[in-house]
Amino acid sequence: MERYVRFNNGSKISYGIVNGDQVVELVGDELSHFQETEIIHDLSSLNLLPPCSPTKAVCVGLNYKDTILEPGAKWPVEPLLFIKPSTSLVANGKSIVKWPMTEHLNFEAELAIVIGKEAHLVPEKEAHHYIWGYTIANDVTAKDLQKSDGLWGRSKSFDTFLPLGPWIVSGIDPHNLTITSYLNGEQKQKGNIGDLIFGIEYLVSFISHITTLLPGDIILTGTPGGYGKTLNVGDKVEIEISEIGKLSNQCVECKEAWSMPPRIKEQ
Repeated sequence: MERYVRFNNGSKISYGIVNGDQVVELVGDELSHFQETEIIHDLSSLNLLPPCSPTKAVCVGLNYKDTILEPGAKWPVEPLLFIKPSTSLVANGKSIVKWPMTEHLNFEAELAIVIGKEAHLVPEKEAHHYIWGYTIANDVTAKDLQKSDGLWGRSKSFDTFLPLGPWIVSGIDPHNLTITSYLNGEQKQKGNIGDLIFGIEYLVSFISHITTLLPGDIILTGTPGGYGKTLNVGDKVEIEISEIGKLSNQCVECKEAWSMPPRIKEQ
C-alpha cells in the first residue's frame, strides 16, 4: 500500500509519497513514471492540496443497496451520473462554505476512484489497469436547490462543495472497505463498498464509454445509508474509509462580498 499526497512546495506544486511521518518528494510526469528524490519533508509541515487535479469529477447517484429512496424515486437500471466541476474541490482541513444562495446543506460520504491514465472505451475486465488509486470524497449538496431545480447541476457545483483527500491510496483491495461519516463526532452513516449496486470496475468501463477519463479525473461512487445529514455553520464533518484514512472539514458562513439579490421565495 502506498499513499500519495499533493502539496504546495514554494512556487510549485509537488507530489510525494508518505513514509510514516515524512513525505518523500517525487519527480516525473503527473500520476505516472514517478521517481523518488532525496528531498524529504515532515508531513505535518506541508500544506496539503486535494490529492489530484481532475478535469472533472463524475459522480454516481443512488448506488448503494441500503439507499432509502425519496418519494417518487426508482432504483436505477444504469448508473445515474452527474458532474461536479474542478473548482468545487477543497482539501482536507479546509472549510466548506455555506453560500447565501442556499439554506440547506447535506453531506455525503463517498469513495472516489482516481484515474491513472487516459481511459476511453475500456472493457470492464481491463478497468483496474486504468485506476491509480482511491481517496475519500464528500459530495456536499445544496439540498433545497436540488429539490427546487429538479436538475442537480447548481446544487452540487458551488466552490468548496467537493472536499477530497487527504491522499490517494494504491495497492489495496477496495471491494470490502467500511465507509463511515461523523457529524461533530456523532456517527451518521456507515456502509460497505461491497454494497455498491454498480461496482468499481463497471463504473470505470461505463463512464469511459460516455466521456474520456483523463489522468487525475475522479469517479465518486455514491453514498451509503441513504443520504448524508444536514450540515450547518460550525459543524465539523468527518468521513472515514478503512485502509484509506479520514477526511475532515468544517462548515463556515460566507464572508465574501455577495452581489446576487436574495432569493425570491414562493408565495
